[in-house]
Amino acid sequence: MGAITREMHEALTVLGNNNLQKIVQEIPNARDRLAYVGKMTEDAANKVLTLVEKAKPECNDLQTRGSQLGESLTRLAANPDMKVEMARGMMLTCGKFAQSTANFAEQQSEILSDIMMAQDFQDLSGQVIQKVIDIITRTELQLVQLLVDSSPEHAAAAVVQEVLEPATVDTHVLTGPQTADKALQQSDVDDLLASLGF
Repeated sequence: MGAITREMHEALTVLGNNNLQKIVQEIPNARDRLAYVGKMTEDAANKVLTLVEKAKPECNDLQTRGSQLGESLTRLAANPDMKVEMARGMMLTCGKFAQSTANFAEQQSEILSDIMMAQDFQDLSGQVIQKVIDIITRTELQLVQLLVDSSPEHAAAAVVQEVLEPATVDTHVLTGPQTADKALQQSDVDDLLASLGF
């Protein structure tokens, strides 16, 4: 990216296109912004994974204890000789389990809140990415204009500059925005590039 920026800067200094020079100066900043988004995304992913790894064993433990308690209750209910003391003991066990379940739910609620907070970078990263897309779009428009301005007159006449819209990606063909009367043909682009020595 740095080498490309330097080459573009040198070329634009020779050509004297002030708009493109300004945009090129924004590229290093755009690169830093994307790196920042990448770091925020990585940090959030690591935090979420850590929280999930912490919660999973606790979930498994609660499931095991719940299953064991259910089996004990089934056996006790089927015992024809069940005494009051046995029932009271089981009620105490159920009470402890209910309290531990409430504590578990509280802990899991905190973990879920932490996971949700770990995603707070999304709004900021979306803004940063949008700014970088804006830089890329303006660069593309200015480069097309530069090609048109510096190409021979007959080639420039074949190029129609339009405001770029987001294009959907086709697995077979990539096409830009087109209208029936202004659509560029591949031959027009080839002629323009050939006239510029590409």
